[in-house]
Amino acid sequence: MLENLNKRHGINEPHARGKLMEVKIVSEKENPLLKRKEVSFRVEHESDGSTPPRPEIRKAVASALKKSTDLVFIKKLETKTGTHSAIGFANIYDSAEQARLIEPEYIVNRNVPPERPKEEEK
Repeated sequence: MLENLNKRHGINEPHARGKLMEVKIVSEKENPLLKRKEVSFRVEHESDGSTPPRPEIRKAVASALKKSTDLVFIKKLETKTGTHSAIGFANIYDSAEQARLIEPEYIVNRNVPPERPKEEEK
């Protein structure tokens, strides 16, 4: 069990503004009752701009854990004031059906990318 807690994953990915962000998995805990993995992670991002958007971090966490983006739900994302790092918590489910049963609707809505406005026809 201590090996799982000490296990570190990291991945460097560019986010939308072209800057690099690094995602490091701090801890992983398997929850067999809810059929999910509970993960704590840290995101280091470049000094220009703000914290990368939640959908980009979701994609980076999914690729770090080699899972589908649809199975990853970011529960909390908090940027420390005056730093270029954020700490977050995510749940990674075994199936999308299990995620729909357990995750609250507001968490699901937070993790869905915003829709682009449709162009009005003239």
